[in-house]
Amino acid sequence: MQAKNQVVLYGRHAVFSALKNPKRKVLKILVSHENEAEFRREFQNLPYQSASKKEIEKLAGQNAVHQGYALLTYPLEQMFLEDLISETADKQKCHVLILDQVTDPQNIGAIMRSAAAFNTTAIIVQDKNAPQESGAMAKASAGTIEFMPMVRVTNLSRAIEALKKADFWIVGMDGYAKQKLEDVDKNAKLAVIMGSEGSGMRRLIEESCDIKVRLPMNERVESLNVSVAAGIVLYELNKTH
Repeated sequence: MQAKNQVVLYGRHAVFSALKNPKRKVLKILVSHENEAEFRREFQNLPYQSASKKEIEKLAGQNAVHQGYALLTYPLEQMFLEDLISETADKQKCHVLILDQVTDPQNIGAIMRSAAAFNTTAIIVQDKNAPQESGAMAKASAGTIEFMPMVRVTNLSRAIEALKKADFWIVGMDGYAKQKLEDVDKNAKLAVIMGSEGSGMRRLIEESCDIKVRLPMNERVESLNVSVAAGIVLYELNKTH
């Protein structure tokens, strides 16, 4: 039985990455009969329960694409904003990603994967407007949830002000902006804000931006999925000159 403060991860990438993370507390591992040989090769001395598809679905959920693996664990400890600011204090160039009201756990997981690939320092979300860690998020992240820091803050506007004081340049992604992403100085400390697909950034968040930019796109296409747009933005910011 899953307690309130526990999370179930599922899928090969998500479970294997979690088991290789020393910060994960393992409560229970379920492995399908056909996956037992693979699991023993990968984790020779780790105890697990051999389970049927039905038993795994009971833990992970009926619609979970579990690939024969499920893990009962606790959510990871979050990074604090103060730690992020301290960690980046001596850096001349880095970037963080701020998500304003992006609520789909699969989108956030996919964004984590891109953030990890393109050397993003951390992802910042407002706690009450963002989903908690989940199996869907971990699976969409392809295991990168284990090492991509997520900073949850109470007040996003105050967090942005703190980043400004720490010499971050605040960049808002806005499909209607006059300037393009290429106009941003990438050799700087950047905090990039992406809003939800439907309503974009909230007004107060938008007003806190130092610059608003857009991705150059075919005018017949109104917008991209937020995880796709984030991947493009983070790729561009990670480019070396």
